[in-house]
Amino acid sequence: MAEIKFSVNGKPQTVSVNPKMPLLWVIRDVLGMTGTKFGCGIAQCGACTVHINGQAQRSCITPVSNVAGRTVTTIEGLSADSSHPVQSAWIELDVPQCGYCQSGQIMAASSLLAKNPKPTDADIDEVMKGNICRCGTYQDLRKAIHRASDIMATRNQRASVAPNATEAREV
Repeated sequence: MAEIKFSVNGKPQTVSVNPKMPLLWVIRDVLGMTGTKFGCGIAQCGACTVHINGQAQRSCITPVSNVAGRTVTTIEGLSADSSHPVQSAWIELDVPQCGYCQSGQIMAASSLLAKNPKPTDADIDEVMKGNICRCGTYQDLRKAIHRASDIMATRNQRASVAPNATEAREV
């Protein structure tokens, strides 16, 4: 057993576990956050995708010791109020069918958009090819990622034209 300190969804965590324990099981069984799913256990399906220091990574093969001192974001922490552009697009376009893979899909898509806010179909296909959807919603996933990109652009445009509070008082 080792004491490992890291941040999950903006909150400091300390766990006493075997340092080789996969991060997935720490998230689910020790910390009680079940949004991150177990799919294959060999990093092939993407259901367990989380962000580690902002990068999409598979938690099923990541030893918890690898996240010591780092920041982990799970689907629960992506947006506390469910207004993240990717989540909004997923809901608007009714993407999920069974839903099992969706947390991993959303985490991969949000990581893509953080790096490339206007991805092409080829960009999306390249990043998302490691996330398996048994229901075959790949076309809907692509549409939702493009929609999330549009939502982000609209929000950024609104933020850039809105005067800040100081400017509003001076006018």
